[in-house]
Amino acid sequence: MTKLLAEALAATDKLPPDVQDDLARMILAFTQRESEVYVLSEEELAALDEAERGGFASDEEVAALWTKAGR
Repeated sequence: MTKLLAEALAATDKLPPDVQDDLARMILAFTQRESEVYVLSEEELAALDEAERGGFASDEEVAALWTKAGR
């Protein structure tokens, strides 16, 4: 195991159990599909199209929103 992967896995100790389970499922799915090509869903393709058109908030806009919310 690489140092980076060990650090990433260690960091998951701080996450809620349901998030840890989600990450575990993602890792297992990734390792079991090593030879397959992932095909994006229609929703994922639409999200990419939206991102290319600038449909998502910038980092600055998100930070301003958090500041406005008092966080």
